[in-house]
Amino acid sequence: MYSSNYLRASSSMNNLVDSSIWVIISLILAIVGGILIYFLFLSKKNEGKFKGFVAWLYDFLSFKKMFMEALLKITYLIVALFITLSSFALIGTSFLSFLLTLVIGNIVARVVYEFSLLLLVITKNTTEINDKLSKDKEKKKEDK
Repeated sequence: MYSSNYLRASSSMNNLVDSSIWVIISLILAIVGGILIYFLFLSKKNEGKFKGFVAWLYDFLSFKKMFMEALLKITYLIVALFITLSSFALIGTSFLSFLLTLVIGNIVARVVYEFSLLLLVITKNTTEINDKLSKDKEKKKEDK
């Protein structure tokens, strides 16, 4: 009995050590890979150089296209439906708690998601203004 418990504990310890080693190797590979991808693939000299999927991948990894807006809209719909449907479980316990969850829960979810989208819109507008200012500066330099 003692030896089988010892073997199980020893086996668990070996699995933990093996997992830890793999995590360390993964971290090192991720750091090296991230640095290489950044300097070799995402450099400014490669902008506009790719076509098709590789161009999409370049835009995705360089954050030229934001996918967060669509993701936030989808998660808002899921959360709103969840709040609405789960509030019906409260009808049997308290009609007031059902109404409060239905109304206030959806209002809070809407405010949180609108605030998140507002941050994205501010970011998008700031980026567009920055691009326009950069183009204006380049145009003024060319005119001189």
